[in-house]
Amino acid sequence: MMENYDVVVIGAGPGGYVCAIRCAQLGMKTAIIEKRETLGGTCLNVGCIPSKALLDSSEEYHKTKHKLDVHGITTGDVKIDIKKMIARKDKIVNEVTSGVDYLMKKNKITRYHGFGKLISTNQVEITSDAGKKEIIESKKIVIASGSTPIDIPSLPIDGKQVITSDHAISLEKVPNHMIIIGAGVIGLELGSVWSRLGAKVTIVELMPRLLGTADKQMSALTQRLLEGQGLKFLFEHKVTGIEKSGKNQKVNVETKTGDKIALEGDIVLVSVGRRPFADNIGAKELGIEFTERGRIKVQANQFQTNIPNIYAIGDVIDGPMLAHKAEDEGIALAELLAGKYGHVNYKAIPWIVYTWPEVAWVGHGEEELKEQGIEYKVGKYMFKPNARAKAMNEPDGQVKVIADKKTDKLLGIYIVGPRASDMIAEAAIAFEFGASAEDIARSTHAHPTLSEVIREAAMDVDKWSIHS
Repeated sequence: MMENYDVVVIGAGPGGYVCAIRCAQLGMKTAIIEKRETLGGTCLNVGCIPSKALLDSSEEYHKTKHKLDVHGITTGDVKIDIKKMIARKDKIVNEVTSGVDYLMKKNKITRYHGFGKLISTNQVEITSDAGKKEIIESKKIVIASGSTPIDIPSLPIDGKQVITSDHAISLEKVPNHMIIIGAGVIGLELGSVWSRLGAKVTIVELMPRLLGTADKQMSALTQRLLEGQGLKFLFEHKVTGIEKSGKNQKVNVETKTGDKIALEGDIVLVSVGRRPFADNIGAKELGIEFTERGRIKVQANQFQTNIPNIYAIGDVIDGPMLAHKAEDEGIALAELLAGKYGHVNYKAIPWIVYTWPEVAWVGHGEEELKEQGIEYKVGKYMFKPNARAKAMNEPDGQVKVIADKKTDKLLGIYIVGPRASDMIAEAAIAFEFGASAEDIARSTHAHPTLSEVIREAAMDVDKWSIHS
C-alpha cells in the first residue's frame, strides 16, 4: 500500500526541517524528502555553517598574527594548515547535519532520501539516486526546496578555477589572487576568509556600492573598513567574460565609461546571487502559479499556493533568502496547518554579514525612508569610546538608530561592529514589540558591554547621549 501522511515536506533545509518538526510536535503524521544524503539543505551543508566555521578560523589566524601584541602576547612564526582548517569545517558540518537527522528520528518524522516531485495535488514521487521511484500521498504538501547559485552563461563554472561558494569553502590552498564577482553577502564573507589567510582579493560589482539594499552611510563605513583590511573593490564594473590565461583565468571587465580592462587571477568566485530552486519538481506542470521573478506565488502569511493543499516557504517564495526567515515561515505554516495562529513579522527579520567587523540590521535605511516620504530622526554612536570595545581592542564600527520623527517608533537599527550578529537580537525584539527609540534608551544595559553602544545611539536620537 502507498504510504499516506498528514504533511509531506519537500526539502530539508532550515525551512523544511523546522516545519516538519513543528508539524510532528503538533500531532501530524509527517514525512520529509531530501535529495542530499545529509539534511540541513544549502545552509548547513555548503552555506551558513561551513562559511562561519572558516570565518572563525581565519579570524583566529589573523588575530594571532596581527592583533595579539597589544595584549602583551608574543607569538612566533604563525602558520596556517589549510587541510586541518577544512577538516574542522567538515567536522562541524557533520555534527550539525547529524543533529538534524537525530531530530527527525526523535520526532518520528519519516525521512525519504531522493528527489521529490509533485505528480498530483496530493501525491509526491520520490526518485532515489539509483533511479528507483516511490510514490507517497499526503493531505498537505509543503514545498521548501530552497535556492541554488545563479548561473551566468558568460561565466561557465568548472569547479576548479571558476567556482561558486560551494567550492570556495573547500579550497585546498590559499589563492594568490581571488577575483570575486559580486559584492553581496557571500562575496564579502568568503573574500574576507581568503584575504585574511593571505590571498589578494578583488571584488567586482555591477552596482555602485556594496550591500545595495542597506543604509548607504553604513554601507560606506563597511567598505572603508574592508578596504583597510586589503580587499579591493571595483564598483560599476561589468564582467563580460572569462578566458584561460596560462595557469590563471582572465576576467574581462567593462567600466561605467565603456573602458575595457582585464583582471588575472588563479581563482574566480562567481557570487552574483541565488535563484529559487523550483526546477523539475512538478510545480509548473501541476499549474502552481509563479511570480515574475520565478518564485512560487503564495497568499501573504498563509503560504498557500493557488492549489489549496499545497504550500511553499523559504527561498522559493518572495522575501529575503535567509535561513532564519525560512525557519520562521516553517513554524508559522505548521501552526496554521494545525488550526492555530501562525504569523511572520517580516519587518523584524534581521540581516547579518559575518565579516569582521560584522554588519547587521533590522528595518529600513535612510534612503528607503526618504523614498517613502517618511520623516525620521537619527542617533549614532561609535564603538571606539565603549569600554568593552576598548578592552577587546575592537574599536571599529558604529550603531545607527533611526526612529519616526513624530512618534519615536523604531524604523531601522544598523550595527557595524564586533559581535553585531549577536547584538542585533535586541533590535529584532524591539521591532517585534513596536518599541520606540526611548524604550531602548531607558532600558538598563549591563556595563561594561558592547550593547551599551546601542543604548547610546538610541539616546542620541533625541540628542541626550551620555558619553558623547
